Amino acid sequence: MARKPASLHPALATKRVYALPGDGDGMRVLVDRLWPRGLSKDKAKIDLWLRDIAPSDVLRRRLHADVQAWDAFVIDYGLELAQEPAASAARTLLAHIRQGPVTLLYAGRNEARNNASVLKAWLERRLRPVGRRQAAASPGVGRQKSRAAKRRRPGSQG
Repeated sequence: MARKPASLHPALATKRVYALPGDGDGMRVLVDRLWPRGLSKDKAKIDLWLRDIAPSDVLRRRLHADVQAWDAFVIDYGLELAQEPAASAARTLLAHIRQGPVTLLYAGRNEARNNASVLKAWLERRLRPVGRRQAAASPGVGRQKSRAAKRRRPGSQG
């Protein structure tokens, strides 16, 4: 049985919208442009539907027409997420993730290759802890202070 890769951000998960809601789902957010077929709003248990964060209709249709175009889809969807109206929907979603667990819901059958998996990876890159970004931006700063402190001799000034 294949194991799913661990999430980089534990408060963010993906799940097929047709799967039963779980206790750990937190806020359930539908990230598809179209409402899932055959699913009533009561049964779906969706807290928020962010249509604007879904891939454009043109991009979605292109992927369905050519499944081999996955890599191009990932790149193009990332570009769409950086532009309005998807960018403001992404800010809304990031704010919810920072408040607690969020499950991104999608209707597609493929659990590995769907817009929610691309969106999750895109969001996780924006949710990295601030400490890591600071450390990466200034490598070795802590070591330099430590070396300078070692060079000082007791009783010396400076």
